[in-house]
Amino acid sequence: MAKEYRVDLDALDEVVRKLNGVLKDMNGTKGKAGSGTFLPSTSLGKKYVEHEMLHKAHADMKKFIDSEIVAKIEKLVDEFGKKSKKTKEAYDDAEHENKIH
Repeated sequence: MAKEYRVDLDALDEVVRKLNGVLKDMNGTKGKAGSGTFLPSTSLGKKYVEHEMLHKAHADMKKFIDSEIVAKIEKLVDEFGKKSKKTKEAYDDAEHENKIH
């Protein structure tokens, strides 16, 4: 006798909706990391040796947060969401085929 497996399509659909919500929320985070941390050149003072070094460190950190943290998390969530959606659609199609036959 073959074992039967059941997939809760509503739960899978809910996962996809929640992941899309996470991606939407991530847009705000990305904006804050990029423009919300603007540091005017005069805010650290000027005309001293470490001035340019501090500004470069700040710019490098913004770039790192954007490209190495936020972008990678967005990519991971997006890929998982797409795979979850594709899986749900495959189960929907299989269920539809089973009803027809």
